[in-house]
Amino acid sequence: MSVVRLLVLGAIRRRGRAHGYLVRSDLETWGAHEWSNATSGSIYHALKSLTGEGCLLVHETTPSEAGGPPRMEYELTGDGERAYFALLRKALSSRDPRLDLLAAAVGLIDDLPRAEAIGLLRQRALAMDRWRESVTREIPPGADLDDWGPVGAVLELWLHTADSRTAWTHRMINRLEQGAYRMADDES
Repeated sequence: MSVVRLLVLGAIRRRGRAHGYLVRSDLETWGAHEWSNATSGSIYHALKSLTGEGCLLVHETTPSEAGGPPRMEYELTGDGERAYFALLRKALSSRDPRLDLLAAAVGLIDDLPRAEAIGLLRQRALAMDRWRESVTREIPPGADLDDWGPVGAVLELWLHTADSRTAWTHRMINRLEQGAYRMADDES
């Protein structure tokens, strides 16, 4: 799953229609270039690729004042809208997406209805619990992981990761349940 695809589709969806420079500018404003691989080249590659896949509709606008080719503006097609929401839902509900992908999804979470976002995050927390159980099932009761050498350290890392990501997910669920953020189904 590509974080750049999710970010590009999300940025265009929020604008309605945008040219590549504006998409890049929005993503830089969000700091995406610091926590993801959303570089200028990857953004323009995603625009071209998504257009070729039928997810974006391209419009030629006024020619460049510098004499270059016309600026291209993009908008989501029905397929693009479906692809965007599929990426967003998968990133929010998956046990362990890369942190850049999870960060992108959380940054765009308000495009979903509140109950759906909470449900997706509950799926994520449940998947994390199941994963943690699968790791601990292999550890004998009373075992000291320090005695297991580097393998014990790996197990500790997995357990710490599961615990911290589950705790964060539950905090996010609580925020949403308490009414944090303006979600897609909230009244104006």
